[in-house]
Amino acid sequence: MSSAAAKQTAANKIEQSIEPGTRTAGAWADGETDAMVKAFAAKDGDGWLTSGAVAAAHKKWGEQVKGLMDMLSTDKGALRAANRTLTGTDVGVGAAARRPSVLDQYSRPPKN
Repeated sequence: MSSAAAKQTAANKIEQSIEPGTRTAGAWADGETDAMVKAFAAKDGDGWLTSGAVAAAHKKWGEQVKGLMDMLSTDKGALRAANRTLTGTDVGVGAAARRPSVLDQYSRPPKN
């Protein structure tokens, strides 16, 4: 994916499709997991070990979803910035390059 248009298309796809889908999938289990943790929690001082284990696993799941969302955001920003960086570099190199001169065809005098 080297063209600016392809990078922009990829960044837009991340923003418009992948991020919302990932956010939805990440949040999907929240309600049901919370209900399950409450159902197995201690009501009279005795509860199931499952409740704590599921709560810990759900916390880890949330951390992984956040990490994935952060990575997608970073990738999207990098795709958008790559075009600006390369274009800026090209302009800078072009401005620093000097035009050929007719005098370039003559060799320099030897050093004594």
